[in-house]
Amino acid sequence: MIDGQREPHGRPEKRRAITSAARKVFGRDGYSRAGVDAIAAEAGVSKRTLYNHFSDKEQLFLDVALEGAREVTAEIGRIMDRHLRKIVDLEQDLIDFTLDRVAAMQIFPDHFALVRAIEAEASRIPPVLLKAWIDAGPQTAHLRLAPYLRALADRGLLVFEDGDAERASAHLTLLTITEVNHQTFYGAVPLPEAEVTALVTSGVRAFLRAYGPRD
Repeated sequence: MIDGQREPHGRPEKRRAITSAARKVFGRDGYSRAGVDAIAAEAGVSKRTLYNHFSDKEQLFLDVALEGAREVTAEIGRIMDRHLRKIVDLEQDLIDFTLDRVAAMQIFPDHFALVRAIEAEASRIPPVLLKAWIDAGPQTAHLRLAPYLRALADRGLLVFEDGDAERASAHLTLLTITEVNHQTFYGAVPLPEAEVTALVTSGVRAFLRAYGPRD
């Protein structure tokens, strides 16, 4: 259950082993098919030890999904800051930013396996769990991207006719990282580096045609 979560008992390394195992099992089997027995076996702990840390499968899934989402979100935030705080060449900086976002998928393979599982069976995941994951995760990265694009608009490098930086951020994400994610199934079927670069470059140029200064 989400409410009334237990305080973890026992050793922290046991909890880490359980969450690591759960991420693998949920990513491999999906939410509905993943069993507590399989997760405990993967972690090398007893079911009793697992239940000392997590009240049920829902709580374990939520903890694992949110933990991974927070880690990926933090990494994306660092990438944004590295590439978008100081702009030298807007097109190239946006391309480099997105390519680093694509590369971040390789840092968190178990998390993105879980993302694939979530998307495949979203209708079978309890809605409250699904909403909590969406609100915390990289799917809302465009909201954190918006202030950077707003700052670029203030400098005259971008133009939002309706003043909506969040919509522009969503469009940039859809034209670049989402396109790559869909074609690679979140890194499961990698594309050649040159093809990824071509997809990202095309998406950034389409974004700049829509949002660049008219003159």
